[in-house]
Amino acid sequence: MLNPYVRKLSTARSIVIIVLLVTNLVVHAQRTPSREYQLKAIFLFNFTQFVDWPPGSFATEQSPLVIGILGENPFGSYLEETVSGEKVNEHSVIVQYYKNADEIKTCHILFINLAETKKGEQVVEALRGRNILTVSDAIDFLKGGGMVRFFTKSDKIKLQVNLEASKAANLVLSSKLLRLADLFDPSKNN
Repeated sequence: MLNPYVRKLSTARSIVIIVLLVTNLVVHAQRTPSREYQLKAIFLFNFTQFVDWPPGSFATEQSPLVIGILGENPFGSYLEETVSGEKVNEHSVIVQYYKNADEIKTCHILFINLAETKKGEQVVEALRGRNILTVSDAIDFLKGGGMVRFFTKSDKIKLQVNLEASKAANLVLSSKLLRLADLFDPSKNN
């Protein structure tokens, strides 16, 4: 029979171990994005292959291609893992995180993940005229001048593209990308 002191110590150790295991699972769950955002991360990287930025979008030939996240990061570390070691036209690909639009200096693709639609529209307006492909999964994102919106249909991630907005930013979207997308028509407000 165990001494009561030893029994209390064993119980305390068990509780500590359980708490550590649960904490580790919660932290791991927070770092591991949903399958949906893993796929969206892959889309973001693949956009680098299907968008042409105008000369001057890169300070030098060695400057990195920057994928930015504005607002809450739904990708965990998955986006960084996806682009790690990758190059596009001799530009390494990096991920940067922003809390507000004022922080955005050099960025080529920006995923906007803000809770308030109005703030997203303000960001798009603040970035108007810059060579940044703006992307979001917010419902009215394209109506506010955004360029690419993720949406789900029949359990598949689809794309909707505002071609006018991308042209206004002097970005050329490949026909391969456009074949995968629904085109947004601002006159129809779809």
